[in-house]
Amino acid sequence: MKIHNTNTELVVIGGSAGSLQVILGMIKHLNIEANFPILLVTHRKAQGTNILPVLLQQFSAMEVIEIEDKTEIRKNKLYIVPADYHLLFENKKMMSLDSSEKMNYSRPSIDVTFKSAAEIYGENVVGILLSGANADGVEGLGYIKKNKGQVWIQDPETAEVDYMPKHALKEIEYDLIIKPDNLANYINQL
Repeated sequence: MKIHNTNTELVVIGGSAGSLQVILGMIKHLNIEANFPILLVTHRKAQGTNILPVLLQQFSAMEVIEIEDKTEIRKNKLYIVPADYHLLFENKKMMSLDSSEKMNYSRPSIDVTFKSAAEIYGENVVGILLSGANADGVEGLGYIKKNKGQVWIQDPETAEVDYMPKHALKEIEYDLIIKPDNLANYINQL
């Protein structure tokens, strides 16, 4: 399948239960000369030590950055939303963190980040939804599509927990159903 948007300014990936293996497999094969940032928003426990950025950096040739409030957005970086915060885009240069109530039992909420990305980046965002056990991300993908961005959904047959991608396929008009093995290749084509 040919990817239709060559003006990508942001790739935002949401995942929950079962998505870590997909993310680890993907980041090993990403083009380190990406002309856009990649942002990961995953459901994570707030307590305890945070080893996810260290783990991801071991697999990634791109620099992995855990977002802090007022983090500047730069291309060719892999950003991670921290546990217990929602992520919002202030504009195309700045991200902020928010600790308002949980959405879909989650903070960070994939929906919150996807909606904010859709508002700021419009047709130049690619939203990707991976494995997960609740509907978080589905409404946000709808916003991305409504704003003419691309919507990619993991093939539920390949998802460790298929509820999230199955729900998204039923509810949202999508551009691509992806398998974990070809996710990095599709991103590299952008």
